[in-house]
Amino acid sequence: MSRAGPLRVAILGTASSGKSTLAAALAARYNTVWVPEYLREFVDTEARVPAAADQFPIARTQLAREEGAAARANTYLFCDTTPLMTAVYSRHYFLGIDPQLAVLADQHRDHYDLTLVTAPDIPWVPEGLQRECEQVSRIISGLLMEELAARSIPYQMVAGSVDQRVAGVAALLQNLG
Repeated sequence: MSRAGPLRVAILGTASSGKSTLAAALAARYNTVWVPEYLREFVDTEARVPAAADQFPIARTQLAREEGAAARANTYLFCDTTPLMTAVYSRHYFLGIDPQLAVLADQHRDHYDLTLVTAPDIPWVPEGLQRECEQVSRIISGLLMEELAARSIPYQMVAGSVDQRVAGVAALLQNLG
């Protein structure tokens, strides 16, 4: 990519698939920062799950935090989710993607140097107020694959233990740049 700054790594996947754990582990390995998923903070702060009208502001806030973190990153910036994931959830829970959110997701299609998808191969753990269950996670995973294909976004699936995932991503990063 021609953008200056750290190489951005998008980490996508369903709830309880290890996105945050992987992002934190990669940030520690590469002595850099990672961008936590804003949705978790939103749910905790608002004490409710988001409504359809919240989707675009959530994605926009996620990107704003990503931009802020980029200034502090060393070589890599690990992003626990992107507007595409918000669009996937909107498609499932609200039966469509808000036009502003769709534009945002499309504008950031090439924003990331590497896109990872965390395999749902670790034990599923519920996340408080967030409404996703294991069965819905399987549906979301399918929708994510559809959206990645529809937007022609290349990705790498990461699976296994945290150590296996980190080692696999380290090999991908070595080849990236």
